Formats: sequence, C-alpha cells, structure tokens
Amino acid sequence: MWVSTKAQYGLRALIEIGRRDGEAVPLKDVSERQGISQHYLEQIASNLRRAGFIKSIRGAHGGYRLSRPAADISAYDVVTAMEGSLAPVSCVEDDHTCDHQNVCGTQNLWHRVDAALKDVLGSTTLADLIVESEQLQHARLVQLEPNFPSA
Repeated sequence: MWVSTKAQYGLRALIEIGRRDGEAVPLKDVSERQGISQHYLEQIASNLRRAGFIKSIRGAHGGYRLSRPAADISAYDVVTAMEGSLAPVSCVEDDHTCDHQNVCGTQNLWHRVDAALKDVLGSTTLADLIVESEQLQHARLVQLEPNFPSA
C-alpha cells in the first residue's frame, strides 16, 4: 500500500486549517506554511470540500474552515476519501473474490495488515494530529531559543 502525496498533503492541509480554531484560512497561507504548491493544493481542497471535511468562505477574509469538529474526522476517513481503497492487496477488498480463497497461505496475513491499518488510521483523529503538530512546533521553537549562560 502506498499513500499518495494527495492524501498526505490533504491531511497536512486539514491540520493547518484545523489549527486556526474556526478562522477562515486562505490556501495561500496553507501553501506557504506547508510548502505545498498552491495549484496542487487547490485541487486537494476541492476534493476535501466534496468529501465534506472543509467548507469555503467567500469574501475579503475568506478561505477554508473545517466543516465539522476535528475530533470527528479520522485519518482513515481522509485517506480513503483521497485514495479510495487502502487494501494492501486486492483480495482483501470487500467486493473482490479470489480463486485461491481458503487455500492461500498469505490470505490471513493480508487481512491482519488491512485490519491494523484501519485500526491505526481509524483511531487517529484530526484533533490528535493537530495536537501532535503543535507539540512539534513548540519543540522546534524551544530549540531555536537562545541559550544564554547563567550569571
């Protein structure tokens, strides 16, 4: 399973928007802070809007804001909205039938991988990712503080 930049950037954009506590965030700000091309980010924002994660706010102070609380958005929901199926192999997809079913030595392995992936992404909310992001930002700022000797 390979998670595309579209899904990765989609999560990063949602984190950036979610960090602003309901304030409308222009994509230009997200682009600059996250180092994502604004053109590519516009395509991603369109997908995020259609999936119901963000809503656009028009006007001079417009931009995007989350359409529901960050605690109600799971990483699994975002990644599957951007990627589609996350199944590590096609035989674990719900609508797939396999000629080797019940005789395949790896079938259980792939089902366990799929379940673990769903568990990790499903139990991680956007609110969790925002907290982690803020902790990382705080740690970077602490490292940048001058270290003056004591008198």
